[in-house]
Amino acid sequence: MEFISPTDSLFLVGESREHPMHVAGLSLFVPPEDSGPDFARHVYEQMVKQDDFQPTFRKHPARLFGGITNLAWTVDDDVDLDYHLRRSALPRPGRVRDLLELTSRLHGTLLDRHRPLWETHLIEGLGDGRFAVYAKFQHSLIDGVSAQRLLMRTMTPDPDDREIRVPWNLAPRKRKRTDVATRSPVQSALSTAGSIAGLAPTTLSLAKSALIEQQLTLPFRAPKTMFNVNIGGARRVAAQSWPISRIRNVKTAAGAGTTVNDVVLAMCAGALRAYLSEADALPDTPLIAMVPVSLRTEDDQDAGGNMVGTILCNLATHLDDPAKRLAAISTSMHDNKNVFADLGKTQALALSAFLSSGIAFGLIPGFVSTAPPPFNIVISNVPGAREPMYWGGARLDGNYPFSIPLDGQALNITLTNNADNLDFGLAGGRREVPHMQRLLLHLEDALTELEAAVGH
Repeated sequence: MEFISPTDSLFLVGESREHPMHVAGLSLFVPPEDSGPDFARHVYEQMVKQDDFQPTFRKHPARLFGGITNLAWTVDDDVDLDYHLRRSALPRPGRVRDLLELTSRLHGTLLDRHRPLWETHLIEGLGDGRFAVYAKFQHSLIDGVSAQRLLMRTMTPDPDDREIRVPWNLAPRKRKRTDVATRSPVQSALSTAGSIAGLAPTTLSLAKSALIEQQLTLPFRAPKTMFNVNIGGARRVAAQSWPISRIRNVKTAAGAGTTVNDVVLAMCAGALRAYLSEADALPDTPLIAMVPVSLRTEDDQDAGGNMVGTILCNLATHLDDPAKRLAAISTSMHDNKNVFADLGKTQALALSAFLSSGIAFGLIPGFVSTAPPPFNIVISNVPGAREPMYWGGARLDGNYPFSIPLDGQALNITLTNNADNLDFGLAGGRREVPHMQRLLLHLEDALTELEAAVGH
């Protein structure tokens, strides 16, 4: 029997009907040119034949002493693939809107604790001939970054490779030494609690000094917004792709010191400002985003290991001028990174966990109603494919990650690179973030305004 780690157990303990704790992704595929109308059915038939399951895809919580759960894993020796792999079709005319509505419903349903904690849905019927795959995993089983890497391993850059690979029978790669920095923001915040406690005097002293001298952004200074409320269990998702060339052009035109991630954050800031303004809910003070970032310096870019931390960024949503907003975001990110650059690795990770620890409060019933938000939103960039990828000869046309909304964090924005695009996945409480589709229009408007503001 394998015991569940304390960190992973919290994703099970904290799950309820109002708080599904799974990460997911929606992949859109264009069938090969020489394929017929039954290509999706052929893919499904190939997937069904693959019934050799790796250990991760056999696990679910055991019941100890007649009823105690969330302490240990049990292994299912007879996985019901017909349950975990599902084939669905959209109603005519098969709009992308219909696909996202179905995905919204799937993203709001709980995984069955009596079965291995994953599902894969093959979805056909899009009017343009494409098909989709929606896959979700309970966060205790696998985090979003690991899930993305696993799904990428099923694909290949070779369009002539027609083999259908599935994640549940891929042999696990040899694991490298696990580093706190490789985990998701929630996982990092929870698993490093001991490090924070042990380094509390040093870390808090550094944070206080950095706040005064170098403008480190600390948690619980964000304004309360419509996103920072208790949420229900229903979900809404939205997704869209943007050419990364447009974002890079803004970065170049904005001048030295501006990064691609700064431009992405400025897009999100502009969209959030417009969305909240429409609802007459834009606060006078700027929104704060929690942003996972690389903490490497120019001198250690080729060094081994991982160095990823979480930074709280001032989104400057109180500024009307998009160029000034981008400059303020770039300055905020630069100043916060400088704080980490002066710390040792252990201190940097402990401080990072301290900054992101507020997200864990979304697991505590009633906490949100009694405390100011630690930050307003999580905006994260998950590494993806940098070249065109294919699955059974079908080209990956969109790859949209969807993360976990929580109490106090009703909206999450996650994106990943997909060849020449950046693919954005938005997930939020269905009631708490109404008309989420408008955020996609606001993201496009924000990028267009940035292009005009920097003279590109």
